[in-house]
Amino acid sequence: MQANSDGKRRRATTPGSSEPAVDWQATPACWSWSLGGRRRAFDRSLVMGIVNVTPDSFSDGGRHHHAGLAIDHGLRLLDEGADILDIGGESTRPGADPVDAVEEVRRVLPVIMGLRSRAGAGVLMSVDTCKAAVARAALDAGADMINDVTGLRGDAAMAPLLADRECGLVVMHMQGSPRTMQRAPEYGDVVAEVGGFFTERLQTLADRGIDPSRVVLDPGIGFGKTLEHNLQLLRALDVLRRGGRPLLIGVSRKSMIGTLLGGAPVDQRLWGTVALSAWLRARGAEVLRVHDVRPNVEAVRMMEAVLGARPASQPAERGGDPAP
Repeated sequence: MQANSDGKRRRATTPGSSEPAVDWQATPACWSWSLGGRRRAFDRSLVMGIVNVTPDSFSDGGRHHHAGLAIDHGLRLLDEGADILDIGGESTRPGADPVDAVEEVRRVLPVIMGLRSRAGAGVLMSVDTCKAAVARAALDAGADMINDVTGLRGDAAMAPLLADRECGLVVMHMQGSPRTMQRAPEYGDVVAEVGGFFTERLQTLADRGIDPSRVVLDPGIGFGKTLEHNLQLLRALDVLRRGGRPLLIGVSRKSMIGTLLGGAPVDQRLWGTVALSAWLRARGAEVLRVHDVRPNVEAVRMMEAVLGARPASQPAERGGDPAP
């Protein structure tokens, strides 16, 4: 990044992108997210803790399938420093079979309600779903945002629902569906195609009444991508950024880490994940979605201290605002 005559950094255009590149390495993440009609300002990256309420998740094998176990797990993740809890009732691992909306609601609603009751109104909760019926029930139960792996393309009723609700929204890129996405993913230019998808989604959602300030973008690492596709996307975060919106990256325990570590099984991918979390924070990722919260929080906060974003001993309030 170049400097003006007053010594302040200015943004420069990145080749191959109409968006200006931002020097996220040296500056804190200063951004806002409109959630439930309120705009929350953040001056550091957030760590999203994963709460799977499924019997067939790739990472934890249904360890928290029952509501009571999932609630306890979510409370532990909050104690470890999670800023957001992402609750999912349907596995999106490669080859996973779909779950109907009734069953998905049955899985996630008691967890949302239990966490809201025990953790308080200030805790941010996301629900990982691509079904409008599940999203409606989750928001009614107290969820703050919807994390849709289809980018609101999987259910025609999702965009109208979210246009009325003013919740936060994670829009992810995926080629294919969870059942088919890893069979033979192919791109001409994966970075350009994912960036173009983000541009199209932001415009389409805005046309449907969804303010871009509510949206966080996720390139979908491992969702219809080969190892090389994933690495190209991770190297190009500045090019992927669109509309000034934050980026959410989920690499936790994924197969790319196992491959790069010589075939490491899922339960031996923690430190590969931590290394990537620190590197991604240095590259400016605003939200990091992980299974193992404490070590990833510590890595991110240490990186922020080095970058001058915030002393590691002075964490911000969870969620950016004091609890009401």
